[in-house]
Amino acid sequence: MKYSNNICMEIEKNWKSESKTYLNEIQKFLDKLDNVENEELRREIVIQMLKCDEELTKLAEKKFQEYYEQGKKC
Repeated sequence: MKYSNNICMEIEKNWKSESKTYLNEIQKFLDKLDNVENEELRREIVIQMLKCDEELTKLAEKKFQEYYEQGKKC
């Protein structure tokens, strides 16, 4: 899904999955996580990271929507 405003700015809904920098950082995280020998701990770390990532994504997309709405009002 794309958001656009009246000054021709578009915001892709899948902005994270297209970011090479983001994907590289996730890969580095997963590579380091491979060094954790305790399977239960590794699982807990992944789950917590995914929860944090989800919350950060929600916050960012909320800001995108706010900026989109502000652009429509200008």
